[in-house]
Amino acid sequence: MSQEEKETLKRFSNYITGILIPNYVIDYMATWLSADTIEQIKELKGPTQAATVFLDKLLQLEERGWYRGFLDVLNTTGYTGLGEALTKSDFGQIEALEEPKRLLQTIRNTVKSNINPSEFVPLFDNCLLTREIEEIKQEITNKGDTAGTEKLIDSLLRSDKQQWPKVFTLALEDLGHSTILELWANKECSSAHKICAENVEEDTSVFSIIQYSQVPEEENLFHSAPAVQSNQVANDVPKINTPPGSVSQSDSTMKLRNYQEELAKPAYAGKNTMICAPTGSGKTLVSIAICKHHLENMPNGKKGKVVFMTTKVPVYEQQLDVFCRYFAHSRYKVEGFSGETAENLPVGLVVENSDIIILTPQILVNCLESGTVPSLSVFSMMIFDECHNTIGNHPYNVLMFSYLDLKLNMPGEALPQIIGLTASVGTGKAKTLEEAKMYVTRLCASLNIGVISTVNEHKEELDKFVNQPKKFVKIAEPRENDAFTAIMSEIMKETEKMAKDLFPELCSMSNIQNWSYGTQKYEQWIIDTQKKCRVLQMDDKNEEMRICSALFTYTEHLRKYNDSIMINEDARTKDALDYLENFFNNMKNGSFNDIEQKLYNKFQEKLPELLEVSNNNINKKLEELQFILEESYHENPETRSLLFVKTRALVSALKTWIEENPVLQFLKPEILIGRSKRNESIGMTLTSQKGALEAFKNSGDSKLLIATSVADEGIDIQACNLVLLYEYVGNVTKMIQVRGRGRAKDSNCFLVTSKREEAIKEKNNLLRETLMNDAVTQMQKEEPGTFLSKILKIQKEEKQMRDMKKLFEKPKETEGNRKLLCGKCKTFACNTDDIRVIKVSHHTVIDKTFKDRYITKNHPKPRTFQGYKKIYKIFCKKPGCNADWGVSGTYQCFQDIPLIKIEEFVIENPDGTQDYKNRWVDVHFTMTELSTEDLPLSFSTCN
Repeated sequence: MSQEEKETLKRFSNYITGILIPNYVIDYMATWLSADTIEQIKELKGPTQAATVFLDKLLQLEERGWYRGFLDVLNTTGYTGLGEALTKSDFGQIEALEEPKRLLQTIRNTVKSNINPSEFVPLFDNCLLTREIEEIKQEITNKGDTAGTEKLIDSLLRSDKQQWPKVFTLALEDLGHSTILELWANKECSSAHKICAENVEEDTSVFSIIQYSQVPEEENLFHSAPAVQSNQVANDVPKINTPPGSVSQSDSTMKLRNYQEELAKPAYAGKNTMICAPTGSGKTLVSIAICKHHLENMPNGKKGKVVFMTTKVPVYEQQLDVFCRYFAHSRYKVEGFSGETAENLPVGLVVENSDIIILTPQILVNCLESGTVPSLSVFSMMIFDECHNTIGNHPYNVLMFSYLDLKLNMPGEALPQIIGLTASVGTGKAKTLEEAKMYVTRLCASLNIGVISTVNEHKEELDKFVNQPKKFVKIAEPRENDAFTAIMSEIMKETEKMAKDLFPELCSMSNIQNWSYGTQKYEQWIIDTQKKCRVLQMDDKNEEMRICSALFTYTEHLRKYNDSIMINEDARTKDALDYLENFFNNMKNGSFNDIEQKLYNKFQEKLPELLEVSNNNINKKLEELQFILEESYHENPETRSLLFVKTRALVSALKTWIEENPVLQFLKPEILIGRSKRNESIGMTLTSQKGALEAFKNSGDSKLLIATSVADEGIDIQACNLVLLYEYVGNVTKMIQVRGRGRAKDSNCFLVTSKREEAIKEKNNLLRETLMNDAVTQMQKEEPGTFLSKILKIQKEEKQMRDMKKLFEKPKETEGNRKLLCGKCKTFACNTDDIRVIKVSHHTVIDKTFKDRYITKNHPKPRTFQGYKKIYKIFCKKPGCNADWGVSGTYQCFQDIPLIKIEEFVIENPDGTQDYKNRWVDVHFTMTELSTEDLPLSFSTCN
């Protein structure tokens, strides 16, 4: 393939990805593309995304003849227009189809509501692919005329046939659709009925067509907008009843309320704006209006590009759906990816070819570091959802470090406009108004914000449409004499004594002291002690290995005992006991060494007492929670509830309690937890998270969602009218975010706690909320120039501090081999000279004998990322250890390639000293990239 042909593909990639459906052609390319690549592309969601990846894979091919083969495939499968354009390197005819496609998008709803697709399809034999026609017919049979028409329109919008607009015009005429003909702006239409695209856009408000019910609680986000549009277009568009907070399937369909226009006004003027408004006020849709206004008002010769970021994957999925549906039939291309999807996409190419990109911020951080995205200046606008997170080392702040470096180092560089969205800017640790103002000012400096936009002129309207839940605090009495805690404390003391008999210095290993059983502080002591165990050194290395392994066993049991006391405090004693029995059953299925056997026997000795206690150990907090639920559902059987708890173990315990409670079984609870692995708890997959949310939002069966902090920001659940905070207290920002999950009218929010200090903390948060609002109000009165000068001063000071840190923080890499030892048992694992880096962030070992030092088990969640398919988990082979070292899988047609986790190892230096690092970026030894020569020398090919 010549460079000229490759440039042709790149230059016209927008047209190619907008036409081609890879599933129709990709099997014919099996000569040049691997089976894994073909399968990967087939699994991608949406033809445009799949076509983008397909095109990227083609551009990577080096084999001779593939380009000619690709052209032959296009002609064979019916893409004759696209094939001809590529052959001639002339996309003039394809480009000419953009205008009729845009017009068809404009009148899509009218077409969909008025034609019979079975009459139209036979007329398009020469405009559509045979497979498309069959799929349209199948859609009509399975789902009806409306679905069939949608499929027909989608096919026309991807057609590469020059004649389809004329055929469409003739079909409308022949079948008597004069009303649609009046809207169909085509050279074939009579001039009296022409409507050019420019006039349609000029005469249509940004949000104009949709109509909503007049019932206040059902119009949560927008004004009821009469369907008014020039040239009588609106008269032919059916009224659409859209659920509160959702976005219609067509573009230009919503009118902002006055308070929303007030929030957007500074951003319309091009100012870097932080929009601070209550949860449920429609900030996302304000951002859509800002985004559209920005793209449509770019200076001549410049094209806008917007990136919208959100911090949590379930929220990302929600926001991507909102943006895609709103801009579905506009000229703007929306794409999105999170860590779940970005691994298999050419992110740089997607960013380059899209107008609006929705993503999680770490993706953009990674792209900047790898050079996939050269600079933030490629964007003209950046929107930060939940922007109060722009602090510390959060990915938002890391991105803004890059932004501010551009601003301060390269004053002439074009910078994107910044938009922040939040319900609460927070106050940090401020106790006075001046301290609160300084905290908010620093947040503004981090985001380069010039204006804080709040609702001032239209507060009455805001209050009319945004529901503020009533807040209640219920303090339940704790158990007076908790027999379970007493028994478990006795077991923990005995376990600690066994550990101290082995290693008397146990309690002095950690600086964390004055802990008590059943607390987070005790958990922290265990974590810190285990870190110190990893680098414990003795003259007798065999003794060192024995003691370190034993201490890990003891402390891991102490961790589980501590967990059980915390579960017992918040749930039933039965749930705490089930947790322990599950732990011991799993342990018995493993290596089950001598120490584990002793600890198991001690637990079995106490089990009869624990079982007796579990039958009658009432938790009054649960009684209070049951009372609230019973009363709420008695008053309103349609109540939808969100129950927030702090730990995954408690999520599981409360779900079991509700399902086993005859009075509460009807709630059929769903759960929502994070995706990452915590200790031995494997998180939910993205699919499971989406399924749980959909079941709670849309199913009549599930009336309760039990969630950890993954649901406290951004999740949009309109029907929720009861928020329960079960020992769930945070700072003022968390209070406002969680309280705002109650969106429905007459919502209530209950804090249930047995700790009076938690109740006091929540009341203090209410005072901090007032402090925060007063700080923002005073800051809005500052003279703009003074405020911006203050911001700039802070930015310069913090940049200077960052630059100084860079000089001292990064450990200097040193040459020379080191040893990696198992962090648990100290057995030798590998030499650092044998470690190779795969795609910046993954690390393998090329020593062929390394596999003799670990065992494998099937991975519970096998998946592919960055070309690597993980199949197994790998564990230390030493009997009784079983430390989790990482994963093993296939990469580039080679098998059994391990990827190791540095946090599971100890680094032994040449002088015998030992270091522990829990991140690869912190190691101080040099590593080289995995080369194509390393693979065949170290690993076998896949069968």
